[in-house]
Amino acid sequence: MAYGYITELNDHIQRDHVKFHNRYNLTLAGDLYYPKNIDQQQPLPALIVGAPYGGVKEQGPAVYANELAQRGFVVLTFDQTHMGDSAGEPRRVSSPGLFAESFSAAVDYLGIQVPFVDREKIRVIGICGSGGFSLTAAAVDTRIKAVATASMYDITDIRGMMGLSKDQLDKMKDDLAQQRWEDYANGMPEYKPSFPTKPYPSVDALPKTDPITNEWQRFYAVPRGFHQNARGNFTTTSNQAMLQFSALDYIDEITPRPILFIFGDRAHSRSFSERAYDMANEPKEKYIVEDCEHIDLYDRVDKIPLAKLESFFKQHL
Repeated sequence: MAYGYITELNDHIQRDHVKFHNRYNLTLAGDLYYPKNIDQQQPLPALIVGAPYGGVKEQGPAVYANELAQRGFVVLTFDQTHMGDSAGEPRRVSSPGLFAESFSAAVDYLGIQVPFVDREKIRVIGICGSGGFSLTAAAVDTRIKAVATASMYDITDIRGMMGLSKDQLDKMKDDLAQQRWEDYANGMPEYKPSFPTKPYPSVDALPKTDPITNEWQRFYAVPRGFHQNARGNFTTTSNQAMLQFSALDYIDEITPRPILFIFGDRAHSRSFSERAYDMANEPKEKYIVEDCEHIDLYDRVDKIPLAKLESFFKQHL
């Protein structure tokens, strides 16, 4: 297995390390997957796969790309700005606007620099937090012809996720405002990682936590999904940007381009997909995976509905 990737690359698939830039001229690091035997004079449909919030291209996106390239797609994965191998200082600063922009920058790259991509057939898959950001991008970028989300999270819905009262929300805002002064005085933003520098040897060795934290650790903090560039969380004041932004405000404008919402029947995040589905206009579709929790759609090829993804994207070519 290539160092850092959580899945073995198929022998028939080529993976090229690439770089491209967004409209702010920040360089993003990506991986381009495609079948080795393709006729590069015959353009193929392309997919862009966004990582879970705080994740990197070597994790879930590599699993999707490796599998879907075998089904005849060119697939581009990438690290978000300020993350992984992409540019952006300070590190691990989160911005919903920049994160949505990355999907459009990926479309720019595929349509200009990859001659064997059909630029009229570019689609997007957003895993977890990238689900929300991919929908934000598609609402304004009509070059994205279809969107599928897997275990979608709307990271900008902090108020709903945390169930904050007005007093609690006011305190959070005040704490974040005070933290900005501390960050400025210190010359760097506060960052508190949630995952270890080295993986625990097994799930049984994980510390006891609440159910949702434990679920994250069962992927990110053990060999299953561990990567040194995915330590969890972003800089503390990144939450201020999320409080200023609403990822799904214009989801209804994606129509007539189709959206597929994929989620597990046992996913703690199910309500995000259900809500986004209700907000979206037709054409839209829900696909519920049985006996499936949130993180199963990161890497478990026996749970990720690859045949459904293939048929959905080929149906809407």
